[in-house]
Amino acid sequence: MANTNRKTEIVPVTIQENDIGNLIYTIRDKQVMLDCDLAKLYQVETGALNRAMKRNEKRFPEDFCFQLTEEEFLRCQTGISKTADTAGRGGRRYMPYAFTEQGISMLSAVLHSDVAINVSIDIMRAFVEMRKFFVANSLLLSRIDELEVKQLEYQKSTNEKFGKVFQYIEDHAESEQKIFFDGQIYDAFSLIISIIRKACSEIILIDGYVDIDTLNILAKKNAGVDVKIYTYASAKLSNRDVASFNAQYPTLTVKKTQVFHDRFIILDRKTAYHVGASIKDAGRKCFGITLLEDNGVVTELLNRLYNH
Repeated sequence: MANTNRKTEIVPVTIQENDIGNLIYTIRDKQVMLDCDLAKLYQVETGALNRAMKRNEKRFPEDFCFQLTEEEFLRCQTGISKTADTAGRGGRRYMPYAFTEQGISMLSAVLHSDVAINVSIDIMRAFVEMRKFFVANSLLLSRIDELEVKQLEYQKSTNEKFGKVFQYIEDHAESEQKIFFDGQIYDAFSLIISIIRKACSEIILIDGYVDIDTLNILAKKNAGVDVKIYTYASAKLSNRDVASFNAQYPTLTVKKTQVFHDRFIILDRKTAYHVGASIKDAGRKCFGITLLEDNGVVTELLNRLYNH
């Protein structure tokens, strides 16, 4: 019977299967085990383990044992939940205690049980193996840290490069010709409005067929941007229409000219677009909008306006 009881109390096989190394945490730069894990290995209640520690408080200085803060508890709560007190032992009413290697050695002495002694031996071996692992792989771990830092730096650099590429694409979105087919009214108006809103000080519209719909589009301009329209004498735009526009979106001036057949939008006297249809009819028929990248063309257009 005595031999049978002794085998029941000492359970080295079970301990090996549980893999003690998985129960060792790094908290406050120390390798520690939690009271609930130790209690399970020692086959005692967590409360009983901690009461034994508190009865011998002088043997457990802070570098042997310390109580977790709420933040520390939350960080490793997933691991704790697997080994926390089971039903019948009650829930936790306080933050767990963490025991360092020295604290665990001292704990086996105050518990006064064969199980505690034998389990502590296995725990000490687990700590030794962990130290050997860190020593043997210190160079590798250091290189992994360096690689992680370099990866973060590379990711940051890559993000910045992509940001510049996307910004370039956005800034040069109109560098290729945009073609709109019948019925693409919304898409065509969206692009024209986005062009209108790029102006900082002045919009010049050369369009032989303007009307109140044209003004509705130009009303989307930024505040403080002047608008000059050059159109045919037959354009359906009255002085009253111009006055109404200026009452809300100053300042608009309309001049009559027969010089141009095609339509152009010039922004801030720097950027020009060739528009295949009157902007009031955008999307109703197939037409195109092209950014004129040659600065000399903008100068020629302006000279034509001012010399006729």
